Amino acid sequence: QVRLIASGGASVRAGDSLRLSCAASGRTFSSFAMAWFRQTPGPERTREFVAAVSWKNNTNYIDSVNGRFVISRSIGENTVYLQMNSLKPWDTAIYFCAAALSTEDFVGPSTRYNYWGQGTRVTVSS
Repeated sequence: QVRLIASGGASVRAGDSLRLSCAASGRTFSSFAMAWFRQTPGPERTREFVAAVSWKNNTNYIDSVNGRFVISRSIGENTVYLQMNSLKPWDTAIYFCAAALSTEDFVGPSTRYNYWGQGTRVTVSS
């Protein structure tokens, strides 16, 4: 059974840092693209792309986090991380990790991702 377990969410103040982790199990994810999406509070509940890392370690970010967030992966630990620095109140969201069976340099749309974690909540107060 494939599982993605996200952790590391917390309530912090603006300017603080957090590191999210996503541990994968059930298979080796070395050939997968991995990503983080976030879902902000509100009636629409859409998931916004945040960052992705390809199987070759190419990374992509949404503009609003570029320079503040860093996505990385540990093949040996089957884990993907999201280091979030200089957090802003608008970073408040539930963060989901996802995996896509793809060797493309960048996989953006959420519909391309095959597996999802359960989400971890990040709250940033001003």
